[in-house]
Amino acid sequence: MITAGIDMGSRTVKVVLVEEENAGGKLNYVVKGKHLMFPGDLDGDAAADKAFDEALSSAGLDRAKVSAVFATGAGRKMVNFATDSVTEMSAGAKGVSWFFPTARTIVDVGAEEGRGIKTDGTGKATDFAGNEKCAAGAGSFAEAMSRALQLSLKEFGDASLRSDKSIPMNAQCTVFAESEVVSLIHSSTPKEDIAKAVLDAVASRVCAMVRRVGIDNDVVLIGGMVHNAGFVSSLKAAMDLQEVKLPDMPEFVSALGCALLAAERQH
Repeated sequence: MITAGIDMGSRTVKVVLVEEENAGGKLNYVVKGKHLMFPGDLDGDAAADKAFDEALSSAGLDRAKVSAVFATGAGRKMVNFATDSVTEMSAGAKGVSWFFPTARTIVDVGAEEGRGIKTDGTGKATDFAGNEKCAAGAGSFAEAMSRALQLSLKEFGDASLRSDKSIPMNAQCTVFAESEVVSLIHSSTPKEDIAKAVLDAVASRVCAMVRRVGIDNDVVLIGGMVHNAGFVSSLKAAMDLQEVKLPDMPEFVSALGCALLAAERQH
């Protein structure tokens, strides 16, 4: 049986296809295909259609082979061909359980949103908290600041790792934070110190948010900010943890969770 999960995020569409296999009476799930795309000028339903077809093509499948399609994300209602939809929290918790069955705390930081999710260890979300202030705890905050420093997001994250300074940033809004960054630039503060200050600030806000649901091991980070090594380092420091677990395909975790939930509900 093949099922699909589609995560309609604010900037990207992610699709994952999974196949259910029965091995000696035990059900296993294998990822058969996946695809990530930037919608560009496409409407939500057209973007979902195209991403779905690309994922099917990568797996050598057609739509007739797919038993169910579940959608999640801010634009999940735009996936007209989905058979059902689930919340980002439910999808994230289920997807993380596929990688890390012992996970209890999930930190999900994407482009526009950040959230903390508490899970019971069986793939079910039991509590969550989201960011409430402009750009606080979201990847777009770091992206805007990297542009102010004329660095790519990767260069920005790598630069922060070369700093051992702690410079507080108080602004909660991207516009005002950019003014702080400009002031630091004019005072000849090294770029690596500014980058660390920004990522420390994002990590601090994320940590405060996650503490509202409780931080229990194992802690797993998902979403696009997994790829920012500087943010991962700042997050570990903010949470006072030696390790934050990182899945192999962090952007696809919620889409994967959708596909797994779709499979389970076929029984």
